[in-house]
Amino acid sequence: MDALALSRLQFAVTSMFHFIFVPLTLGLSILVAYMESRYVRTADETYLRMTKFWGKLFLINFALGIVTGITMEFQFGMNWAEYSKYVGDIFGAPLAIEATVAFFLESTFIGLWVFGWNKLSKRAHAVSIWLVAVATNLSALWILLANGWMQHPVGYTLRNNRAEMTDFVALVTNSYGWLKFFHTLLSGYVIAAFFVMGISAYHLLKRNDLNFFRRSFRTAATFGLLSSILIFLVGDFHAAEVAKTQPTKFAAMESVWETKQGADYNLIVVPDPANERNSVEAIGIPKLMSFLAFGNAQAEVKGLKEFTPAERPPLLPTFISFRLMIISGVLFVLLTIIAFFASRGDTLDSRTTLLTIMLYALPLPYLAAQFGWIVAEVGRQPWIVYGVLKTSDAVSKAVSPAQVWASLIGFTFLYGFLAVVDIYLLTKTAKKGPDSDLSAIIKTARTQEV
Repeated sequence: MDALALSRLQFAVTSMFHFIFVPLTLGLSILVAYMESRYVRTADETYLRMTKFWGKLFLINFALGIVTGITMEFQFGMNWAEYSKYVGDIFGAPLAIEATVAFFLESTFIGLWVFGWNKLSKRAHAVSIWLVAVATNLSALWILLANGWMQHPVGYTLRNNRAEMTDFVALVTNSYGWLKFFHTLLSGYVIAAFFVMGISAYHLLKRNDLNFFRRSFRTAATFGLLSSILIFLVGDFHAAEVAKTQPTKFAAMESVWETKQGADYNLIVVPDPANERNSVEAIGIPKLMSFLAFGNAQAEVKGLKEFTPAERPPLLPTFISFRLMIISGVLFVLLTIIAFFASRGDTLDSRTTLLTIMLYALPLPYLAAQFGWIVAEVGRQPWIVYGVLKTSDAVSKAVSPAQVWASLIGFTFLYGFLAVVDIYLLTKTAKKGPDSDLSAIIKTARTQEV
């Protein structure tokens, strides 16, 4: 493997591993903030216990997310120096804002939240976790606006063989970036909802602390249902945006080979007798794709044969990942609808079949999120900045395959170790359950009131 292939593999490994932690942080911060707000409003000590328990799991995940994110930034200088030189003035701006505004806000107030239980009033302490949640989601916004610019570059000019920013407002208001942000954000909310429901289901099956985990399950089911429905709506807008701005990716997502007016929505794929690279043909619903993409059943959808083989993304990974993501989304809506209505009464703990399904469904949203990133990043190839800079031109010229092999092996072992630590800590904490000693919690609450 050459330096380009190894660098791509390394970035894929580090980014996909990092994204295991990010979405749970996005969603769980909102849920923990909601739980503490309910405690402040009602003085119900169960909500305080919920805040403490789920907050502990949030902190474990948050710490691992920070560690795994740092290595990604270094790769822009080490493995992708040509990319950094070519578009660094543009790509670096939102990342700098993320670091100096969102991350510092996040890290400051998470410190106040962790160490301020006996020092801040109840309201001030609840405000701290809400600011953490806002900063966490704001951090995702700036990162995804940067990625959105790579997907659909706007507000720039090419000068002296470099891309230079001419309109910062265009970058900030890039519709592709905002749709990607809401799609990613909602996927994190679904992950957090299934995380809480899965762990709650485990304890309900074991008849542990029934009132506590019934409430946790009900809260997460409501959150998950709203998020699952919204992600479908946002995803529809996002797919239409891809059709307009990235026709090669859209053609790969939908396995469209021939440019056609009134294109079919493909359901079943079979080998293409033309024997094109990674090629398939499909059987589908007439004219539905044109309608979904452009709101017009007769609209033209460009096929992959419209572009040279060198400009086409890998078809099978993009097509299959997109279909698996859609199927997962439908499943999440169905499961959260059932979970929402099942959690309304006091008989949830007797629904063992549903609880077992929700326990084993816990990793499914994680997989769906990874499928989404495969569609986004593999489907963009061969471009690192769509239509502007190819991935093959962005890799560092000075780096050797041996150097990338060394860092790839090092990252793999490091991340493997961190994965073991994370799974161990999350599993141990989740199985242990909330603190059953109410005296310490009540003492904390009374100290805050004073």
